[in-house]
Amino acid sequence: MIKEINSLKNPRIKNLFQLKEKSKQRRAQGLFIIEGKREVLLAVNSGYKIKTIYFDPLLFDLQKLKQLENHQIEWVKIDAKIYEKVAYRGNTEGVFAVAQSKNLALDELKINSKNPLILVAESPEKPGNIGALLRTADAANVDAVFIADPKTDVYNPNVIRSSVGGLFCTQVVVGSSAELIDYLSAQKIGIYSAILQDSKPYTTLNYKKPTALVVGTESDGLTEQWRVAATQCIHIPMLGKVDSMNVSVAAGILMFEAKRQRGFS
Repeated sequence: MIKEINSLKNPRIKNLFQLKEKSKQRRAQGLFIIEGKREVLLAVNSGYKIKTIYFDPLLFDLQKLKQLENHQIEWVKIDAKIYEKVAYRGNTEGVFAVAQSKNLALDELKINSKNPLILVAESPEKPGNIGALLRTADAANVDAVFIADPKTDVYNPNVIRSSVGGLFCTQVVVGSSAELIDYLSAQKIGIYSAILQDSKPYTTLNYKKPTALVVGTESDGLTEQWRVAATQCIHIPMLGKVDSMNVSVAAGILMFEAKRQRGFS
């Protein structure tokens, strides 16, 4: 049975606005919003539990999600004015879902590879940058992404939008820098921190063994604890007049150098 809601004053619609705008509510309810058919399917295939799918019938054909019929999902038809208020995208598809968030703590991590490649991002703040990092990490097919001391909720709708669903394609761990450093050290995973002090050009190092590539924010870089913990500090030579680049671009350069050395396996 498909339910129907046509009022912006409906309590469920008001709660959607809370989930969209407030990380406190996402944490308290253990729920978040996923927008777009592809993203919803990626989430389902990654083991996320979808509770409700909202759709505008003028924009979205339910046959596109026919494979979810047996997933015990509630389906709710909404009108255009509600969808426009909730949706993030301009070129919208007419569908979004409410899903249960996962525990992203370190003790949930499962890495099967004996030679893992991990991306670590310290204190990312902008949702767009987090999303771009996750999208790039998926392109490089790394084993996990560690978010150290985050300043933004990874279930922010703009993270999901800018990652194009990359959040659901790679294992993500959220924790403190101290606990992530302890884990990497205990697992004998080399820590290569992108920081200028005591650094070598990134192309001169060997990433064929278990490796964590660590990037900081564009404004502040990495903190001292990642410099001290580093197996080796590395840098990307700047050939122009600007002395920095977008963090996701820098992370992509480092990850794909590691993948190149590993034969892109």
